[in-house]
Amino acid sequence: MQELLQWVEACEADAIDEEDVIRFDHGDRTFAIYRTAKGSYYATDGYCTHEKFHLSEGLVMGTIIECPKHNGRFDYTTGAAKRTPVCVDLRTYPVKLEHNKVFIQI
Repeated sequence: MQELLQWVEACEADAIDEEDVIRFDHGDRTFAIYRTAKGSYYATDGYCTHEKFHLSEGLVMGTIIECPKHNGRFDYTTGAAKRTPVCVDLRTYPVKLEHNKVFIQI
């Protein structure tokens, strides 16, 4: 059976500073919502794949998020693991902007 996808309002667009990340909780899931220096938005699972630490507390450098626990890195635009100790990619989610609100498809 195929899972039903839905667009969920995550935040106001200006709630995220450029080159930053915020946490978004929906139901029993946690997501990380990112904004690039050019104003594009991205979303990933909210926990590091290494030890389930909140990525929203990490450091954003360009399109890289660094986990605050062990400094593993991911490219948040693709979810690709970029530096050990992380070796499992992050799941990413489609994002759209409507009426100054950020929506993610989950």
